[in-house]
Amino acid sequence: MTKGPGRFEFYLIQLDKLLLEASRTDNPALFLYQNDCRTKVFMLEGLAKLYAGMHNEKKFLKIKADLKSIEDTLGSIDYYDSFAKEFLLDAEMPTTIRIFMEEKRAEKFGLLHALLLKRKWINHSPSRTTKIRKRLSKLDWQSPEKEIVQIKNFYNNSISAIDNFYKETGENFTDVELQVHELRRKLRWLSIYPQALQGAIQYIEKGVKDDSNVKYLTPEIINSAYNVFPLAGNNKIVLQLEKNYFLALSYTIAALGKLKDTGLKLLATAEAVKATQFVSDEIAMQRACELNKMNTDGLKEILLKAKELCVPFFEEKNLQKML
Repeated sequence: MTKGPGRFEFYLIQLDKLLLEASRTDNPALFLYQNDCRTKVFMLEGLAKLYAGMHNEKKFLKIKADLKSIEDTLGSIDYYDSFAKEFLLDAEMPTTIRIFMEEKRAEKFGLLHALLLKRKWINHSPSRTTKIRKRLSKLDWQSPEKEIVQIKNFYNNSISAIDNFYKETGENFTDVELQVHELRRKLRWLSIYPQALQGAIQYIEKGVKDDSNVKYLTPEIINSAYNVFPLAGNNKIVLQLEKNYFLALSYTIAALGKLKDTGLKLLATAEAVKATQFVSDEIAMQRACELNKMNTDGLKEILLKAKELCVPFFEEKNLQKML
């Protein structure tokens, strides 16, 4: 049966290949960004996060911190790159704002290159993944039977933590980044683990009729490649998740993602306006709304839509029903 070390090794092999190829290029940071390095690192980070919640917490958190640093930097590149490309196609977007996005993107690429060298991700055969493997080799690993029990417990604990985080908002979101985006991050991890665990989580369909669940089962969600779990393979003992409620989770992640993207676009535009026009935060946001053809209360509308989405999702206990 597939065990913890094998799950890490599956993605470490892929990451090593990318790092080696990147080391041979003139621009390793650009190569890694363009070749989906973030997904490999994200899967490894997810495994480290999950196993830290099961055993050897401190050691797994050290591995997670290493991976998170590179994943976060790739994420910051993606943030500015997406807006730089989008604004380039918008003839009404001021040139100063386009240049700002391009400069921020270049700055983040520079940070990634420096991180790759400082932390020895590249040009060192690559020693950073070698250190990760050494750490993994010194850990105690549970039997597959115990692991599945612990993974289920981890899901339960994660769901409780997400519920508590949501309740702290009082069902009234006031911040796109700290609340809507952060909630989506927490929900998204629940959908990442089945991919990262390579078959240890499978669907079960009990056929229970739940009218409140139907609205989430759109063709886009049902047919999404992201909702296809890896085959069980040699995992003879698996954790089963009720499919329709996992799809409800997937729907909510996707819907929050669209709202988050719109909100972050406003925030990024406001950041550019403030930096290039030297105005207050309030005026920068007003101009950002105008440039993106949104009402001046654009952020408030996004936060309200997020609330309208999340209130029924959490009241229906979709996460709890998924297990």
